[in-house]
Amino acid sequence: MTEGPDAFLGGLLRLHQPPRGAHRAGTDAVLLARWLTPAPESRLCDVGAGTGAVGLACAALVPGLRLTLVERDPALAERARANAALNGVEAEIIAADVLAPAAERRAAGLLPDRFDMVLTNPPFFEAGTHRVSPRANRAAAHTFAVGSLDAWIRTCTAILRPGGQIGLIHRADALPACLDALKGRFGGLAIRPVHARAEAPAIRVLIAATRGSRAGLSLLPPLVLHGPDGAFTPEAEALHRGSSQGFERSGPFAGPGRSPGNISGLCPEDPPKG
Repeated sequence: MTEGPDAFLGGLLRLHQPPRGAHRAGTDAVLLARWLTPAPESRLCDVGAGTGAVGLACAALVPGLRLTLVERDPALAERARANAALNGVEAEIIAADVLAPAAERRAAGLLPDRFDMVLTNPPFFEAGTHRVSPRANRAAAHTFAVGSLDAWIRTCTAILRPGGQIGLIHRADALPACLDALKGRFGGLAIRPVHARAEAPAIRVLIAATRGSRAGLSLLPPLVLHGPDGAFTPEAEALHRGSSQGFERSGPFAGPGRSPGNISGLCPEDPPKG
């Protein structure tokens, strides 16, 4: 790791990342980290953690968080371990494939009903639906086999306690597939679209849900990142600086430790992947 660490959350979090051209954490990771706020002392699992950006961002903001980072790539798992040490965070690192058979996952430590919250940024594409990057690291981060999203969410469901919360980010056009994967497993969904500009279609959706809930769906106001001049909107500007101004507390999870819409720490130098 010869490059200096990248700063997130106004310097509150530092991460050593793979070289440019490989998959690197950026705005998507920070949006997900701030979408749901874990309660202090709760058990959080970052599924598909990469270098640990999402989980470590949460740990930097929530005292006493019991953090587990799950990553199938051994090299990235070791980088996540190093990043946890760099930031003074105690974290359990599990090098395991989320899509492995249940017995294999359990042997690695992904036990049923273990976590209070799961945050996940699954690969965005199924094989055969887009041009695959020639870089193995980037391809693995962005692509998995057809039907894998449902299996990915199945694992997240299994390791989450009843009544626990899941938060995820995905492409906006993948919303139907996400809803299909969550159906019958989660309820009380809250969805927040993310737009690069107000007049443009959404590029991302942030989704929150509660395992076993029978509550209905809430569609929250959109987050718009840029104004007509290309600069950050006032909300996005306040949030990416780590300011508490502009935080919204709305939707079915509003309250301490339950706050979809509380999005901050945007990374202007690293726009959403896509």
